[in-house]
Parts: sequence; C-alpha cells; structure tokens
Amino acid sequence: METLSEPRAGLGEHVAVAHDLAKSYGRGEGAVHALRGVNAAFGRGQFTAIMGPSGSGKSTFLHCLAGLDAVTSGSVLIGDVDITRLSRSALTRLRRDRLGFVFQSFNLLPMLTAEENIRLTGRLGGRDADRQWFDSIVDALGLRGRLRHRPAELSGGQQQRVAVARALLTRPQVLFADEPTGNLDSRAGAEVLGFLRGAVDSYRQTVVMVTHDPAAAARADRVLFLADGRIVGELADPTADLVHDRMRTMEG
Repeated sequence: METLSEPRAGLGEHVAVAHDLAKSYGRGEGAVHALRGVNAAFGRGQFTAIMGPSGSGKSTFLHCLAGLDAVTSGSVLIGDVDITRLSRSALTRLRRDRLGFVFQSFNLLPMLTAEENIRLTGRLGGRDADRQWFDSIVDALGLRGRLRHRPAELSGGQQQRVAVARALLTRPQVLFADEPTGNLDSRAGAEVLGFLRGAVDSYRQTVVMVTHDPAAAARADRVLFLADGRIVGELADPTADLVHDRMRTMEG
C-alpha cells in the first residue's frame, strides 16, 4: 500500500483524501486492475497535477475522486464525507454542491448562452451565486463581452473559460480538471492554466488536474505520477523539464 501523500506545509487541512483506493473492471483472470491501493491527500489551496503513461489509471483515479466512477474498494473523503458510502441521490447532490468539474470536451449546453451555462449548476441546485462573485470570475476570465453568446459563437478557449467559470461559481471544495487544455491551442491553454493557478493563489481553491503536458503540470504545486494503477513518484515545485525527464524515464 502506498504511503499517504501529504499536502505541502502551510496549505491547511485536507479537503480530499483517497485511502487504499482500488478499481477493477471485469472479474477473474480477465479483470483489469486500473487502480491498486492508491493513497493520496489534497490540501486546501493546493494545485496537484496527475500524470502517467497511457493506461496508468490517472483518469480513473480522477473520476473516482470526483465520484464519477464507483470504486471497487477503499474510500474517498470529501471533507469529512466518505462519498463511496453515499446513495446515488446523495452523491449527486454532493457533486453539484461541493465539487467542480472541467473536462476536455467543455460540456456546454449549445442552446444556452455563456451566462446561462455558467449559472446552470447553481440554478439546478436551487441557488444562485451572488453577483459580486459572478462578476469577479467573469472579469478574471475575460468573458464580459461574451455572456450573451452561445457556445457555437465562441472559440475553443472561450468555451473552456466558460466551463471553468461554471465550475468555480458554486465555490467548490475541489475543482477537478481532466485534460482541460487537451482541445486548445497553446495560447488558449496557457490562459486557462493561468486562471486555474490564479484561483489557487487568490481564492485558495483546491485543484486536481490530469494532464499529459509537462508545461501544464509545471503550473501545479506538485505532480503525482501513476503507473500500472499505483502512485510511483511525486515531484514538488515542478518545472516542465523536470516533469519531462521523469515521464521519459517512466515511458522508457
């Protein structure tokens, strides 16, 4: 069993913890073990990147942490709540109220404007963000002039910024991002990563991001490396070169 990966000193309490997390698909000799006893902790105001070769289990790990995929064994705590023990309806409410999601494919509703997409999650929960917080996020992401546009009228970078705004509007305990720059050009990707970094630094937002890009991982406070469903290394204060060298070693 891997040792518990701790938040950096001074970052405060854990807001998400995985304990002995396992995930398998299928049974018997043909079973695929995507996660094999993973332990990790994520502190408030910490930006963690998760990396690994294809098939390492990094996206499965993120989805289990976020309650999007059921675990085979082990536990996931969001705050003091073990989400692996929740009913389906309770888990849906927790994801809506306490977690944020940003995915590679944007996941915007095409018939809604940018503003309506941003406000959607809160309104589904019967509440709306205060105007000051909404304005702060919209202005920080440079979306003020695009609020009445529908997704088809926005660039890929603008669509992803709308998705980031939607994820942050409910002030989630953790924001999960799965390859958030995968469909973006380098300039748009840098803008999205810059805002995620700013959300950590300015709002003490906790961000957990899966990426294959060493330059993206270098924006994080630390990088966790997965291989064959296990955490096999960790890098604090990463640089793109250090991350690239570690990944080259793993893939070699």
